[in-house]
Amino acid sequence: MSDDTHEIVTGRIANGDPSDGGAAPSAPRPPTIEALSRAAVEAPHSAGAWRRLGAAYRRQGNRRRATAAYARSITASFNDPELVQAGQALAKGDWTGAEAMVVGRLAREADDVVALRLHAELKLRAGHFQAAEALLRHCLSLAPTYPAARYSLATALFRQARLAEALHEIDLVLVTAPADPPARTLKAAIAASVGDSADSIALHRGLLAERPDQPAIWTSLGHSLRTIGQTEESIAAYRRAIALQPMSAEAYWSLANLKTIAFSAADVAAMRDLLARPDATAEDRIHLDFALGKALEDAGDPAGAFAHYRAGNAARRAGLRYDGDQVARSFARTARYFDAACVARHKGKGETAPDPIFIVGLPRSGSTLVEQILASHSRIEGTQELPYLDAMVHRLAQGGGAEQPSYPALLDDPARADLLALGREYLARARIHRKSARPFFIDKMPNNFVHAGLIRLILPNARIIDVRRHPLGACLSIYRQLFSHGQGFAYDLGETARYYRDYAALLDHFDAAMPGAIHRVHYEHLVHDTEGEARRLFDYLGLAFEPQCLRFYENDRPVRTPSSEQVRRPIFSDGVDQWRRHAAWLQPALAPLGALVRDYPDVAPPGTRLSTRSGD
Repeated sequence: MSDDTHEIVTGRIANGDPSDGGAAPSAPRPPTIEALSRAAVEAPHSAGAWRRLGAAYRRQGNRRRATAAYARSITASFNDPELVQAGQALAKGDWTGAEAMVVGRLAREADDVVALRLHAELKLRAGHFQAAEALLRHCLSLAPTYPAARYSLATALFRQARLAEALHEIDLVLVTAPADPPARTLKAAIAASVGDSADSIALHRGLLAERPDQPAIWTSLGHSLRTIGQTEESIAAYRRAIALQPMSAEAYWSLANLKTIAFSAADVAAMRDLLARPDATAEDRIHLDFALGKALEDAGDPAGAFAHYRAGNAARRAGLRYDGDQVARSFARTARYFDAACVARHKGKGETAPDPIFIVGLPRSGSTLVEQILASHSRIEGTQELPYLDAMVHRLAQGGGAEQPSYPALLDDPARADLLALGREYLARARIHRKSARPFFIDKMPNNFVHAGLIRLILPNARIIDVRRHPLGACLSIYRQLFSHGQGFAYDLGETARYYRDYAALLDHFDAAMPGAIHRVHYEHLVHDTEGEARRLFDYLGLAFEPQCLRFYENDRPVRTPSSEQVRRPIFSDGVDQWRRHAAWLQPALAPLGALVRDYPDVAPPGTRLSTRSGD
C-alpha cells in the first residue's frame, strides 16, 4: 500500500469534516471524506467506492490523494463484471456491444476512468483520433498515473502526426514501466517517424533480445534497417520473420518493395502456396499478390505479373471509400479560392522564414531522387514526408458551424485562421525532424501539391518543386505499388489516370495564379540530363551548385520511401520507358488522360545525352 493510500484509508483527514455549528441540516449532507475513506477500506475491491473518494479529494483540491484513490479504483475495476465484459467485447471486435456497455456506464458514472479509457479505445479503432484524445485527457486529469490511458493518448497523438507530443507521452509511460513491450514498440515507431532510426533499431533489437520469436518485430526492424541503408541486414530481418511465421505476407511484400532483389523460384512457389491457403486473410492476399506481381515481372512474365497486380489492386480498392468525383470537386473548390486575387489579398500575412522546400507531385514520380540530390547540398537537410499540412487543413476543415464558410474560404477570417500562426505552427511541428544546423529543410510529402496555395499564404518564402513523370509511366508505377496508407486513387488505373489529370490541371491553375512560385522537374529530363536539371533546381532555390549533389548515391541519410534503395545507386534509365513495354495493360488509363499523353514533353530534350552515371 502506498503512503498516499495508507493516509487515505487509515488517517483522519484534517478539515475533512468541518463542523456546521450544530445547526440541523435542511437536506441530506454528502458523505464526508472520512466516511468515504472508511467505505473504501471496508470494501477494497469496490471500484465505485474508490472513485467516490477520489472525486471528494478532487473537489477539496487534494490532487495527490485524489490520484491515489483513482489508482485504487483502476485496480479494483479488474473485478467489475460490466467493465470486464466490455473489455472482452472490445478484444473480440464486438465494437457495438462494447460501446453500449461503456456508454451506459459513463451515463451513470461519468468519472469512471476505466470506462473512459475503453471508450477512447473504441474511438481509436474507429479512426476518431481527436475524440479519443479528448476522452483520454479527461481520464488522465482524474488519474494521471494511469499508464494504459497515457499509452493510448500517445497512440492517439501519433495517429494525428503530433509526434513531439506523442514522444513526450510515451516517455512518461516508460519512466514508470521501462520494460513494457507495447510502450517500447510504440516508442520505436515514433522514433522512426521523427528520423531517429538508431533509437528505433535499438528498441527493436532490445525487444527481440527478450522475445526473438516475434515475426512482426523482425519485420519492423527490417523497415528501420532499410531506412538507413543496411540492406543486407534488412533482408535478413525480413527473412527471419518468414522463417518464424511462413504466413508473413507483409515480410514478403517488404522484400519485393526493396525494388532491388530478385525472388527465387522457391520464393515464388512458397508465396503461391500461401496465397492458396484457406486461412490467408484478405490483407495477406493483397501483400502476396503485389509481391508475386513484382517477382513475375522480374522473371519476364508480364502477363502473370499483371494478373497478380490486378487482383491485389482490386482487393485493396474494394476496402476503400474513395470518391473521384468528390476529389475533383475539392480540387475545383481549391482552385476557385486560391486565385491571383487571393494571393494578393493575403500578401504579407504569413511567416517569412525561407526554411522549407516542398517537393510535391504524384507518388512514384521521382520525388525521392530530387530530394536525395538536394539533401546532398551543404545547406539543405532532407527530412521525410511530413504530414503536418494535411493535419492542419483537416483541423481547420473540422472547425466552425454549419453557417460558417468551410475550408479554404475560412482563411479569409482571421479569427478562424491566423496565417502567421499557421506558418509558425508548421515550422514548430517540423522542428523535431531537423537534426542539423542546415538553414533549409525538405518536406517531401507528394500530396502537398494540393496545398500549394496554402503554402504560398502561410509560408510565402518557401520553395515548391513539382516533380512530374510521364502520365502512363506514373500510372504504371503507382499501380504496381502497395502503399502503407492513403492514396485511395492508386488501385484502379482509370481512377489513377483521372487523379493525374486533376493534379495536372490544379498545378496549371497554381502556375497562373502564382507565376514562378513552383519549379517543375520532369523526371525523364532529370534522368537524361542530371547535371543540367540539378543546376536549374539550385538556381531556383538561390543556392550555388555543389558537385557532390551529383554523387547523391553516396549520401547515407535515412530514406523512408519505396525508392530508398534505388537512390543509393547511380541514376539508371531502365525505368524511364517501362510503360511502353506494358502499354497493353494501360489501356484503362488512356481515355481519362487524353491530351496529357500526347502533349507530354519529349523524354530527351534536344542536345542532351543519356547518362547512366550521374557523376560522369
